[in-house]
Amino acid sequence: MTKPFSISKELVWAAYKQVKSNGGSAGIDQESIDQFELNLKDNLYKIWNRMASGSYFPPPVKAVLIPKKSSGTRTLGVPTVSDRIAQTVVKSVLEPALEKVFHKDSYGYRPGKSAHEAIAVTRQRCWQYPWVVEFDIKGLFDNIDHDLLMKALRKHCSTDWILLYVERWLKASMEMPGGALQKRGKGTPQGGVISPILANLFLHYAFDKWAVKALSGIPFCRYADDGLLHCVSLLQAEKILSMLKARFKEVGLEIHTDKSHIVYCKHAKRQLKFNKTSFTFLGYDFCPRQSKNGAGEKYLNFSAGASKIAIKNMKAQIRSWRLPLRNEWNIHQIANYINPVLRGWYQYYGKFYKTALKWVWRNLNEYLCRWVMQKYKRYKRHKTKASSYLARIAIANRGLFVHWKLGHVLTV
Repeated sequence: MTKPFSISKELVWAAYKQVKSNGGSAGIDQESIDQFELNLKDNLYKIWNRMASGSYFPPPVKAVLIPKKSSGTRTLGVPTVSDRIAQTVVKSVLEPALEKVFHKDSYGYRPGKSAHEAIAVTRQRCWQYPWVVEFDIKGLFDNIDHDLLMKALRKHCSTDWILLYVERWLKASMEMPGGALQKRGKGTPQGGVISPILANLFLHYAFDKWAVKALSGIPFCRYADDGLLHCVSLLQAEKILSMLKARFKEVGLEIHTDKSHIVYCKHAKRQLKFNKTSFTFLGYDFCPRQSKNGAGEKYLNFSAGASKIAIKNMKAQIRSWRLPLRNEWNIHQIANYINPVLRGWYQYYGKFYKTALKWVWRNLNEYLCRWVMQKYKRYKRHKTKASSYLARIAIANRGLFVHWKLGHVLTV
């Protein structure tokens, strides 16, 4: 029997493999990926058959409240495993088409783009332009206008089944923690497979394309709902911030006033003339930092390094490991336990201004020293001797811990 929509079984199979590799928790049906695979062939056939026949209706998404880094909570909408596969099918067809449309300075949720690229281009522009307008969109995923989004989607997609299912996903209910179903007239659930690309499409017209035309010549960088614009004067920056507020209001969005500022980013002598001389972007603090030129001379350079908040969070995680209480472990077991995390920290925060991480490495060495004092009775009340003992181990085994390999060892 011929299906109304041409969707191949191979596309569904590829989507399943992608969902499996990404992992994730169960949706409202409480079905995990392992449980889904117990009847894999039939489950995948149902998804294909319903999508190809036009009879696929997404179930409600499961609302999960997670704490924000600052304060309050954020609501994630977790789809079922089957729905994640269906969304991945649509994404696999839609994403290549939209990638040709998106602006080069949009970096979030895009294949081949990274946060490090956004940080690098921002750092370079801060050296060229003295003023920055930073903005954060308040509740982007919760406030996307459905009509405007579908209008943008129809402009670049004429595939009937993609338009049909995107619209159904936008209208799907959300099951709240108490079990009540909440209807949605706007927004796309943060946590859905298809949501990031839809958010990028919306902001392509709400901001990117608008900025190119209305703010001609002003360089910008956007990573999802966080953005920066570089200006030549305070007057220009103030005008642009005002225009931004009006523009986002026009499309049903709002700038987060506590996270949107005008920043002056030049050398120390002139910083006293403006009260905001630093900003945080993608976990990095952009601010004046002491650097050395080719001749070894020190100078103040406006650059990016791991943010104070990121460093605080890393120290908190080190504390949560409770290393001094791991008396049953040897030092190699500790290294195996924490090195994957340390490696991730360095790979992300060590890309620019590695010196900012020294406080994290020193803090970790302090906890390792406490571990020595707790594990070995002869060092229990002798911190200096424990530190010397650990230093000798570090010198003989530089590759044991990630930070030791980088040169952050204790001195004898």
